[in-house]
Order: sequence, then C-alpha cells, then structure tokens
Amino acid sequence: MNYVTIIEKTLRKNFEPVFLEVLDESEQHRGHVGFKDGIQTHFKIIISAKIFEKMSRVSRERAIHKALGSNMMKNIHALSIKFR
Repeated sequence: MNYVTIIEKTLRKNFEPVFLEVLDESEQHRGHVGFKDGIQTHFKIIISAKIFEKMSRVSRERAIHKALGSNMMKNIHALSIKFR
C-alpha cells in the first residue's frame, strides 16, 4: 500500500470529508532536500470537511497531523494542506 492510499483512508475515516484529494508531489522535488528516489516524501492534501468549519487553520493542520500519526509524519518530508 502506498502513502497516498494510507493518507486518503486515514483522512476519510477521521474527518468524513465532502472533498478530498491527496497528491504525491515527490517527483517535483527531485534534487531538493528530503527527496529520496523511488520513495513518496512530498504530498499535497486538498480537503473540505464539516468538522473543520469552526476550527482555526492551525487547529485543522494539527488535527490532520495527529490523525496521520507520528510514525507516518516521520516518513513525510513535506506536507502541503489546502482547505476548501
């Protein structure tokens, strides 16, 4: 199972989003710090969920990081999160 699938499943389970897109942007960072050939390290999440409506941006991001867990976050070099 790849990281995109794991991230998608985790976010769907925890936040029941009305919209979710998880993109692996690792290849776009070839040559940059944190890039590892053949390994997913850079991601972009675009998400919309009712649970986020009354949360600040910082609280939303913390909730996503917490849901993904410290083991997953150790393997991610860069995570861009956009809320709709």
